Amino acid sequence: MNNYDRDRERRGERERSRQEREQERDAVRRAKHERPRGGYSLADFDDIPFQPQHRPEAAAAPREELSTEGVRLQKALANAGVASRRASENLITAGKVRVNGQRVTELGTRIDPERDEVIVNGTPVQFDQSRRYVMLNKPVGVVSTMHDDQGRPDLRQFAKQFTERVYNVGRLDGETSGLLILTNDGELANVLAHPSFGVTKTYVAKVRGKFTPGKLKQLLDGIELEDGFIKADAGHIVDRAGGGRTTLVEVTLHSGRNRIVRRMFDAVGHPVQELVRRSFGPLQLGTLKTGELRELSRDELGKLLRLAKRAARQ
Repeated sequence: MNNYDRDRERRGERERSRQEREQERDAVRRAKHERPRGGYSLADFDDIPFQPQHRPEAAAAPREELSTEGVRLQKALANAGVASRRASENLITAGKVRVNGQRVTELGTRIDPERDEVIVNGTPVQFDQSRRYVMLNKPVGVVSTMHDDQGRPDLRQFAKQFTERVYNVGRLDGETSGLLILTNDGELANVLAHPSFGVTKTYVAKVRGKFTPGKLKQLLDGIELEDGFIKADAGHIVDRAGGGRTTLVEVTLHSGRNRIVRRMFDAVGHPVQELVRRSFGPLQLGTLKTGELRELSRDELGKLLRLAKRAARQ
């Protein structure tokens, strides 16, 4: 083929391309001004040239089809109360969501909420809406059991408010008030209650006598009890009242041994007159009144689930 023939062929290709583009524009113009009743169908665009291999320069190659099983990730997050559907989409596209350890950014991602582990900003998501997580400010005189053989007031009066069967995580003795968790999540309850996971609790004790910094140092350094060595993780003297007849002392420890706080103060010569648990792990009793309960906030639950995840890794 000589140069003349090649030039003629190129001119012909350019002319055909120009005609196809013009045909496309005409079809789109007609579609805008002649919209059929009931909307468009694919047949309305039969005269537009179809170029399956064409895509703009530098555009990404066609993606593989996403799974059609399960629930869309953003919908699952919204249903779990993580955020609204739109905010959940923003979290996904920002790369703040992991599914089974893998970061996902595709809005078409689908998951199985019963099997897949989803983490948002480092916090595991609880999809099971039948799970209950409740904080109770247990009153003095109530024993930490769902059924007391001796007929004393127990936790049934609080648990009956829920259709799910909830139970207490750990115990507070009858004379101690304060933060107690009720849940039906057995796995989380095991992590929170088991001493090997070292979940800390903070108590405020009203003790007899003038409690000195030297006595506090004894608790922090550790003392020997009949069932073994024990020490407080932290503590400080809050206030002295009644001319030194009583002292308020705050102590933090991770032991779950029976009546351990009372026995520690007994060992240093300052029996406990009143005792309140103010915190349990990341949860704070705050302004919750004695005898009242409330469900944990999403932020509080997230902190508990993070704690449980760390414990599982350890």
